[in-house]
Amino acid sequence: MSRLFGSVRARATLGATLVVAVALVAAGTAVLLSLRSNLIGEAGTQAERSARAVASELAAGTPYDKLSGLDGDDGPVQVLDEDGRLVAASEDLERISGTDSTRVEPQPAASPDGDDEDDSGESLAPGEISGESVFSNGSATIDGDTEDYRFAAVEVETRDRGHLEVYAGWPLAAEHGAVRTALTVMLIGFPLLLAVVAGVTWLVTRRALRPVEGIRREMAAITRSEDLARRVPEPDTHDEIARLASTTNETLAALETSVERQRRFVADASHELRSPIASLRTQLEVAAAHPELLDLDGAVEDTVRLQRLAADLLLLARLDAGERPGDATVDLAALAREEATGRTGVSVRAEAVEVAGSRGQLGRVLANLLDNAQRHARSAVTVSVRREGDRAVVGVADDGDGVPEADRERIFERFVRLDAARSRDDGGAGLGLAIARDVAVRHGGTLTAGRGPAGGALFELRLPLR
Repeated sequence: MSRLFGSVRARATLGATLVVAVALVAAGTAVLLSLRSNLIGEAGTQAERSARAVASELAAGTPYDKLSGLDGDDGPVQVLDEDGRLVAASEDLERISGTDSTRVEPQPAASPDGDDEDDSGESLAPGEISGESVFSNGSATIDGDTEDYRFAAVEVETRDRGHLEVYAGWPLAAEHGAVRTALTVMLIGFPLLLAVVAGVTWLVTRRALRPVEGIRREMAAITRSEDLARRVPEPDTHDEIARLASTTNETLAALETSVERQRRFVADASHELRSPIASLRTQLEVAAAHPELLDLDGAVEDTVRLQRLAADLLLLARLDAGERPGDATVDLAALAREEATGRTGVSVRAEAVEVAGSRGQLGRVLANLLDNAQRHARSAVTVSVRREGDRAVVGVADDGDGVPEADRERIFERFVRLDAARSRDDGGAGLGLAIARDVAVRHGGTLTAGRGPAGGALFELRLPLR
């Protein structure tokens, strides 16, 4: 049961059915109340008409035993005097409730005292009938038949019998019958309608969610097979489910690219680490057998290369893990002069520009760019720092051969070397520019390669101002 109602389709069906059920109950209750009110109002109108007919005969002086409304055909009738005594009643009236008197046998009438004012304070002239009627509900038994009635009370002032009050009733059987019929129809029709709503909702949601089930099955298959090249089916419906499938495929594509990139990174890192480790091991083995042949400088150089490569790999791992840069204020002009100090052939032209970020990481970017420029320059490297709009721009240009236009994006890939100048023997592992771009992106900036004023390469780092 919990599994059944754990499905979206079951919950949607149950929710739709409950909403329709509440709406039907509310609408049905309103219809029944309105129907009952209308029928009771109609019965009251008929009762008032009968009461006024009897009151008109009394105002005209008709004797009690000659009143036409006392035959009981239209309903019970009572006539009360101003003292509340029953002076006339319908024939065969056995029991009555809902009026001011429960008596069914007339009593002798008292002599009128000439007071023309009723108990309610309304002044009536002899022969005048009150314009207001009072309604009530009750029951009566006539000739053995008991029914519910709507009573209307009308006051009349007679010339010879004083103030009288006429009660006339109209049966509510039609009202009860209509309400019972409507209630029966609702009790039969509402469950059928709810069943139809539930069935239609179940089928519609099943059809609507069928692509979702297809996406789920394919994702489960991808998880089991670990084949990120597979894609989920995209329905041709142009709705939210189609967009979900499209986004899922985009996520799978990005994940496949990321995993493939990590695999290449691990393979390239292993390859890069193998060379200095093998060289260092060879030198140590030779030194162990022949101490006089120990190349101490070569061993130190291989150790330094190994240390730098390990540091580069560690930094890339932190960047890939989403390490956020600091929020310190960094003066790029001062940082550029600091990184250029001690380097041959490097000149700096800089204006004071401040950005927010990690001084250590930004210094690593400048160091990598300067290392790359010195490796390719013939004689000179120029560093410039300037402000362009809301951006700080750091340019590193050399007078070497430059970077072919077709390779200006590829050089930012990890472990990429374009020529012999980027060999291991020159100390490059193909990670410097990749690290520089990743740091630039983490700082909300960009790093691009182009052609410099002297014909060599020009690398421009653009960062948002502080």
